[in-house]
Amino acid sequence: MPLLSLRHWLLPTLLALAAAGAALAQTEDTGPAMRAQTVGPHSYYVEGLTQLGSPKNQNFISNAGFVVTPAGVVVIDALGSPRLAERLTQQIRQVTDKPVTHVILTHYHADHIYGLQHFKQLGAQIVAHSASREYIQSDTARLRLQASRTDLAPWIDANTRIVPADVWIDGPTSIQVGGVVFDLVPVGPSHTPEDIAVFVPSEKVLFAGDLFFNGRLPFVGQANSKQWIESLERLLTFDARTVVPGHGAASTDPKKDIGMTRDYLQHLRQTMGAAVNDFVPFDEAYEKTDWSAFSGVPMFGPANRMNAYNTYLLLEQEALKR
Repeated sequence: MPLLSLRHWLLPTLLALAAAGAALAQTEDTGPAMRAQTVGPHSYYVEGLTQLGSPKNQNFISNAGFVVTPAGVVVIDALGSPRLAERLTQQIRQVTDKPVTHVILTHYHADHIYGLQHFKQLGAQIVAHSASREYIQSDTARLRLQASRTDLAPWIDANTRIVPADVWIDGPTSIQVGGVVFDLVPVGPSHTPEDIAVFVPSEKVLFAGDLFFNGRLPFVGQANSKQWIESLERLLTFDARTVVPGHGAASTDPKKDIGMTRDYLQHLRQTMGAAVNDFVPFDEAYEKTDWSAFSGVPMFGPANRMNAYNTYLLLEQEALKR
């Protein structure tokens, strides 16, 4: 093949490869915007996107928080990829040069834990509820990670692993770091069996994890929605000025904002419960249900039908136990 023709044939391929490389480099350098927002005198959080996880957003679909103490930084949740955890550390470094000493996990869902290995490498001690152990050892966790290595590549890859906690708690626990008290209050089984709310009294900040989705619909999954509703009421008993949810913006009006998650879960249970009691098949029940109060809420499309179906199955199980 003449040299000129060879160049003509290769040029589009080379340009495409160069463009792909430039796009990846840009994503690695910038990624989705991440900015630490102040929620207390020494407390901050970063807010994930209201999206499904993807390579484009690096799985930045959940929140994480951190509190600066005289002895170091305590992080609450580790985000959805090691790269995101690195970027969270960069945000922390804009506030303080103190080391990250602890990471407290509100629960062991993938979008909150895949960044753990970064903090483990920094020497942080990881604290979680002991009920998480069952998930860590499950086929569900293994298969989820296996799928994520494809669906979320290159941010989740063969080197990404599920990191167990260093300290497991079974009941209400308080830890002190630099004189700052962190109250760890188990509130599950609700969204997960291992839900923990983290309250910092001196900051009047409550990190609620995925018990609370602000401004969007939650993913119910295999949750115990009856217990979840009770746990939401419990969140309102904390003397908190600000509540940081697992997804969505921090709330300074928790009674109103937490009420949306509660009202949605109650609507699921009322409508699907009536269908179960009347032996109405799920598909028919779903089509007849009035979803108008929630259809305009972000994530209705990806989440609602699955939430309704899982609630229907849960209420069938509850009915069998009566």
